[in-house]
Amino acid sequence: MAKGLKKMQSSLKLVDCVIEVHDARIPLSGRNPLFQETLGLKPHLLVLNKMDLADLTEQRKIQQHLAGEGLKHVIFTNCIKDENIKQIIPKVIELVGSSYRYHRSENLDYCILVVGVPNVGKSSLINSLRRQHLRTGKAARVGGEPGITRAVMSRVQVCERPLIFLMDTPGVLAPRIGSVETGLKLALCGTVLDHLVGEETMADYLLYTLNRHQLFGYVQHYGLDGASDDIEHVLKRVALRLRKTRKVKVLTGTGDVNVVQPNYSAAAHDFLRTFRSGLFGPVMLDRDVLQDCPPADTDSAPTAWQMASRTSCGQSV
Repeated sequence: MAKGLKKMQSSLKLVDCVIEVHDARIPLSGRNPLFQETLGLKPHLLVLNKMDLADLTEQRKIQQHLAGEGLKHVIFTNCIKDENIKQIIPKVIELVGSSYRYHRSENLDYCILVVGVPNVGKSSLINSLRRQHLRTGKAARVGGEPGITRAVMSRVQVCERPLIFLMDTPGVLAPRIGSVETGLKLALCGTVLDHLVGEETMADYLLYTLNRHQLFGYVQHYGLDGASDDIEHVLKRVALRLRKTRKVKVLTGTGDVNVVQPNYSAAAHDFLRTFRSGLFGPVMLDRDVLQDCPPADTDSAPTAWQMASRTSCGQSV
């Protein structure tokens, strides 16, 4: 983490502006505060990507909250469909034009450093800008898992007039996550590898969150009888519906018996994949922060989420 930030800092004298990319589903949680502290001398633009997956009914409230943290320049984007991408270059030109270019006053080109936590779409943003302004193909690798970009790259051109280059960087998480709940939000958005948290644990927190926010798209998607706060019950139904089962030998008094059991791991994997694809509908994972609600007691066992979600979903099947 420190090595990645040092590389970014060493590149700072070549940079006119910093674009920080983050996930629009968690606009207020999980950002690395060291980006602003370490790179704060340069003009700063926050791009909240994956807006197609986020519930942005309280977009103004999000912007007000961020402005209170000193982030006045925010653009919501969907890099896959190039939504709002055309706003970025004019905003960068405006920010650079109103700032002092310390070591670059004689340079006619612009150089932008792209930073963010893992898997929020930094490389996708670069490719989207190239499609918009250069009508050309990919220049940066993209992937659905964190860790695709391994090092600070050489400059990639994204615009001809004016001449603008971007530098992609590896995703860097904060050295300390503020709370267990923030860590789980980051995990749901794919910023850490699933096996490091556990897919069934993540599915449990996701079910709690969906029920808490009255988002029952999972019920319709999987054809369940109704909402439930019991993750084991939901995963069992998902596994049976998807035919994700496995035979297990059970030793009995009369010998071995083959028993068909639901594959809970496969069901949890599908539950998370379906959420990340947006098939449960748009979600705002930071709704609790926006409403200034005290966070759930996530230092205790997952049953704390289950207790809270019982009152949210109103029923258990």
